[in-house]
Amino acid sequence: MDEKEVATLVEEAKRGRLEAFNQLVSEYQSPVYNLAFRMLTDPAAAEDVAQDTFVAAFRKIHTFHTGNFRAWLMRIAANSCRDHLRSARVRRSVSLEALEESPSFVVQDTGGTPEAHALRRELAGMIKETLGRLPADQRLAVVLVDVQEYSYGEAAQIMGVPIGTVKSRLSRGRLTLRDYLLAQRELLPGEYRLG
Repeated sequence: MDEKEVATLVEEAKRGRLEAFNQLVSEYQSPVYNLAFRMLTDPAAAEDVAQDTFVAAFRKIHTFHTGNFRAWLMRIAANSCRDHLRSARVRRSVSLEALEESPSFVVQDTGGTPEAHALRRELAGMIKETLGRLPADQRLAVVLVDVQEYSYGEAAQIMGVPIGTVKSRLSRGRLTLRDYLLAQRELLPGEYRLG
């Protein structure tokens, strides 16, 4: 969907046309859920946050005037994730089943032996776990830029911070991920092992 179509749907949704808002939900439900899942690492919590995001967006759509609707919506999602992480009911554990079944991160299966496949699966789990341990601001930067491939400018809009802050948080997050993975060197594919 191009920007003009999105702008038309936003204007129709502002006039109370629910069908137009539902089309926006259809367009953005996957990126919103993916952001929430990567931030929270719990499918049920991600579904709740995605639903809360769209309810909040529907209630506040009259406040959106011009600009990047996707960034505006993703900012609501990011704030909902932060609120969820801060809430007292959040448990810091993730079931093994959720990690195995999650669509959030996949290490490409390039064939090979069963042992190589098992190592790749373990590496994917470690990356998910490490990402979940990053401070929320660094995790959000890594998810937006490295995983969901937003530009620095759009990530800055979503996070509500200057581009320099996005780059700083991204750098710190990447360093933490790298250091943790290097400490688990035996799980890295041969070409990435440094000694």
